[in-house]
Amino acid sequence: MNRFVVISGCSGGGKSTLLAELARRGYAVVEEPGRRIVREETERGGSAVPWLDAAAFLQRAVAMSIADRISAGTREGWVFFDRGLVDAAAGLQHLTGEAVPASLGQIHRYHRQVFLTPPWPEIYRSHPERRHGFDSAVAEYLRLLAIYPSLGYEVSILPKIGVSERADFVLKALTE
Repeated sequence: MNRFVVISGCSGGGKSTLLAELARRGYAVVEEPGRRIVREETERGGSAVPWLDAAAFLQRAVAMSIADRISAGTREGWVFFDRGLVDAAAGLQHLTGEAVPASLGQIHRYHRQVFLTPPWPEIYRSHPERRHGFDSAVAEYLRLLAIYPSLGYEVSILPKIGVSERADFVLKALTE
């Protein structure tokens, strides 16, 4: 059984908050590659950020996602990823038109069940690492909703409930 679980979906839909709750409960969590890249690029004055060089940003996200997946192998129990390789590859496909390879569904495989946060305008907020608007976030969500099943993953849409209840929902679904 694969212990590596992706929490993905709509930007601003509560992924990071859910992952913080899972970490608080003692589970291993891998921070979203995009946020780390934006921080690193901002600190060093680089341009591999979505609003300056989206292709370079997404290529770094693909590489970082692969490295994250490999390094997670040393962790015990469930490991929760705030986005992952499929997200980065889907973004690159959207930007360049280059198809996501079908083999991506087998290489660096995550748990079969992927959890997506739906668009939730009531909690959506922009911040320095997320400059795009809600409409762009919804479009991204719709792409992810299509790509994950095409690669053989089962998608569970997270209900719009409190963070503790969302964590319970994820953990219960993984044990069923």
